[in-house]
Amino acid sequence: MSPRRSYDQYCSAARALDLVGDRWTLLIVRELLAGPRRYTDLHADLPGVSTDVLASRLKDMERDGLTTRRRLPPPGAAYVYELTGRGRELLPVLQALGAWGAPELGERRPTDAVRAHWFALPLLRALEGEGLVEVQLEEGEFHVFVGEDEGGPVYGEGLAPREPDARLVLGVETCTAVAQGELSLPDAVRAGRVEVSGEGTLAKALREA
Repeated sequence: MSPRRSYDQYCSAARALDLVGDRWTLLIVRELLAGPRRYTDLHADLPGVSTDVLASRLKDMERDGLTTRRRLPPPGAAYVYELTGRGRELLPVLQALGAWGAPELGERRPTDAVRAHWFALPLLRALEGEGLVEVQLEEGEFHVFVGEDEGGPVYGEGLAPREPDARLVLGVETCTAVAQGELSLPDAVRAGRVEVSGEGTLAKALREA
């Protein structure tokens, strides 16, 4: 475990960056907002990170109280990493950072990796109300828990674990426009760029907006 580096400045922003300012740390938090993840899952969804760097960051985050590691009971018997309450408090930080960085997306570069669930946090910002929303993109499916703050996952990969309150089908271009603030979700629905199904309050609100 590497010794903690510090800016040695008596400033809350500097203290925060002492903990999360290293490259990859906040992206690890982004992945763990989906709930407990195995090391191999994290490595697969963080293309470009080396195994050594990922292992080092996870150890640092555990030391600093942002994550914990536990062993799943049989038949899983694998170790998983998950956020502590302190780590989950970084959600609004990531939301604000994502909103600030959205104008930098531009056109997707040939070298850019993409995962469907990376659009979960931008869509979470765009959704109002409370409930479970399943989202289908060309790249895959994910689901988001809107307005729920019970210490559980903020989103998850794949189909919803139960009947969702709303299902959305849309393209990456539309998702990007919503993330950048160029298009609101209700406007995208009205323009026919988002297909909404479901009988929950969230689905009805989107169809009637």
